[in-house]
Amino acid sequence: MNQSIEEITRAVLEVIGKQSDNGFKVPVGVSARHIHLTQEHVEQLFGEGYQLTKKKDLMGGQFASNELVTIVGVKLRAIENVRVLGPCRSRSQVEISQTDAIKLGIKAPIRLSGKLDGSASIAVVGPKGVIYLDEGCIIAERHIHMTPRDAELAGVKQGDVVSVKFNNERGTIFNNVSIRVDPSFSLEMHIDTDEANASKIRTGDVGMIVK
Repeated sequence: MNQSIEEITRAVLEVIGKQSDNGFKVPVGVSARHIHLTQEHVEQLFGEGYQLTKKKDLMGGQFASNELVTIVGVKLRAIENVRVLGPCRSRSQVEISQTDAIKLGIKAPIRLSGKLDGSASIAVVGPKGVIYLDEGCIIAERHIHMTPRDAELAGVKQGDVVSVKFNNERGTIFNNVSIRVDPSFSLEMHIDTDEANASKIRTGDVGMIVK
């Protein structure tokens, strides 16, 4: 036998901890508005040669930076103190809630991260400059990050769409939740602040994948 008793025990406890008669348990993380930037845009906003500085590590090698920007809609309505996430990407992307979209006066589509073609236009203001994105502003589609091991235990795969039930006082069921699988991920469902407030869900609450 290649596995030790301790390893087998941990694996069994992992399965028991995440499965129930009603479904597969998944913790939730409430995602506030934020922005991803290219290095070129970082320098346009913060100065030539500028590098993002880390505030807090996030899953998948990402981090919340100390840098903040202001986002501005087409009607010159603005939201300040939007946090930049790193590391830099190949394309800049702003993620907001529907309430934010209404405040900014824009029509942001619901999309998975990276699906930016035809998305909303937005301006971004930093301490050293301004950029304008012809497209790049979205409302993030609700999704679950998980490792391949979690996907195996849950009986799902990359790209699957499931429903997740929360047995709190609002009794909310979220449909159309996309599965995203990568070894660098931690198990967590991401919803935005609108969804969390409407369903009285907080970061750390646990739902069940019911498919």
